[in-house]
Amino acid sequence: MKKTIIGSLLIIFTIVPLWAKINVQEVHPAFWWSGMKNKELQIMVYGQDIAGTQVNVNYPGVQLEKAVKLESPNYLFIYLTLAPDVKPGMFDLTFTKGKEKKKIRYELKARTQPDIAYTGFDASDVLYLIMPDRFADGDPATNVIPSMRFPAPVNRNNPNDRHGGDLKGIYDHLGYIQDLGVTAIWLNPVLENDMPGGSYHGYATTNYYKVDPRFGTNEQYKELIEETHKRGMKVVMDMIFNHCGDQHIWFRDRPTHDWFNFPDGYRQTSYRLTPHFDPYVSKYDKKMVVDGWFVESMPDLNQHNPHLMKYLTQNSIWWIEYAKIDGIRMDTHPYVFFDSMADWCAEVLKEYPNFNIVGECWYGTEAGSAYWQRNTILDPKRNSNLKTVMDFPLQEKARYAFTSQTDANGGLNILYDRIAMDFMYSNPMDVLTFLDNHDTDRFLLSMPENLGFFKQAIAFLLTTRGIPQIYYGTEILMHGTKKESDGLIRLDFPGGFPGDKVDDFLAKDRTPMQNEAFDFIQKILRWRKGNECISKGEMIHFMPNNGIYLYRRSFNGKNVLVIMNGNDQKKVIDMSRYDEVLKGVNSARDIISGEMITFMPTMTFAPRALYILEY
Repeated sequence: MKKTIIGSLLIIFTIVPLWAKINVQEVHPAFWWSGMKNKELQIMVYGQDIAGTQVNVNYPGVQLEKAVKLESPNYLFIYLTLAPDVKPGMFDLTFTKGKEKKKIRYELKARTQPDIAYTGFDASDVLYLIMPDRFADGDPATNVIPSMRFPAPVNRNNPNDRHGGDLKGIYDHLGYIQDLGVTAIWLNPVLENDMPGGSYHGYATTNYYKVDPRFGTNEQYKELIEETHKRGMKVVMDMIFNHCGDQHIWFRDRPTHDWFNFPDGYRQTSYRLTPHFDPYVSKYDKKMVVDGWFVESMPDLNQHNPHLMKYLTQNSIWWIEYAKIDGIRMDTHPYVFFDSMADWCAEVLKEYPNFNIVGECWYGTEAGSAYWQRNTILDPKRNSNLKTVMDFPLQEKARYAFTSQTDANGGLNILYDRIAMDFMYSNPMDVLTFLDNHDTDRFLLSMPENLGFFKQAIAFLLTTRGIPQIYYGTEILMHGTKKESDGLIRLDFPGGFPGDKVDDFLAKDRTPMQNEAFDFIQKILRWRKGNECISKGEMIHFMPNNGIYLYRRSFNGKNVLVIMNGNDQKKVIDMSRYDEVLKGVNSARDIISGEMITFMPTMTFAPRALYILEY
């Protein structure tokens, strides 16, 4: 009986004409805008045998240049030219195959603000880094989406599973973030990661135009940004062009064989980034850096493919225009082809001249990081067009600098030596500084006995050159190491999830030491807002003497002097060596204590003393 039914079905299928249906499953981007500087619009259409259709467009100011068919019959890349004076409106993409026609309505929207209004972020800002899955669960109903291919359940008992944080949870706690005093929020990736295991971290994208439904919707993301802007803060979007998740349609149904690097099988990257500037580099080593896959479940995209790179570049511009994001953090920036990323940066900045992009350039030396900053002095023949790089060299030394005693080679001398390397950067003020993030051990490996070194580290982060970034939970002394699991440095914010017994969003639930840390960070953050000495000022620092590190920031006649004792013992210091910045200055106000400090020829500094002085 079963054989008869199956046979009948097969007969039915074989007599259906191949041209009977035109199937369109995806259109990327779903809409665009008139008045953009780049007049070329690429539209990727995905559907069964869509390449077998003919496409037509009839709309004033829109010219069909070409419809590109690739190796897979299920893709069609349509290229349109938009006239400078093309009007916003709706038009049809008409697909024809034999006797069948299908029309897809496409919209050109009107732009809602000029390109110069996208002001980016800079040294006047402080970024607050949030991993959405671990911050707060505002809508438990979205924790599992049955329609997803891999609707991974929430399991907060496992640090490597999804925990249920979402955009609404962040929205609901914007008041807390605003009250803390930061000026910008950097969210780890929010786009769809429909992957086995749930991919809670967000770095295995499966749809570049869709927010992961477990976090919320595109509209909710846009609303979150609108509310953040109303509160005087910005939003930085995390993007990944080096790789995607292996459940992306591009990998399940490759547009071309070489859409990915090492297309015939997984080859892991060397994770060694020095070949980019090694004058003696072998072709093999260079290839393994940029072509190798980060991990097997994240195939490496081939940005040499012009259709792919156009898609990714356009996607960045779409999110800026649609959601009004204020900046981009590009993941694994040096693992992508240099020229491709340079062109991408240039294209974004051409459209939005005041925008900012920070690239994750993870090097242990200043030379490595500085090489990737635009207009670098290290390689005048190439220009990355990347405005901001991340200061990993300083981050990797910071914990030891603040926890060890200051001697000729350790303690605060480490800070001095690292900052002295700023001559390599084309613009040190455009360097992102941080003590930790989602990929590193927490700055605090365990709960401290006191906050002496912690306060010094925070003060340095918020008063030195560059753009500071604080990792969520630092203000309540979240701590941990990733030796056993990355999830242990990405723990849930206490109080953000249903059933939490402690709510550290509230002062009454925090311990006295947590409130001391929160209040300290909040005080400096509020003082830092609009302080041009910090965001624009020149810097002079003195080599640590007997454990005392002193530096001055100055702008338009105003000065900020930072003094810290990098030892667990008191120190008596002859202050004459600082006449260069203190001559004629009798006293200054300490913004931490609010007290006036009088300068004497000889001064005694308590163990781990810290002053931030204005005069």
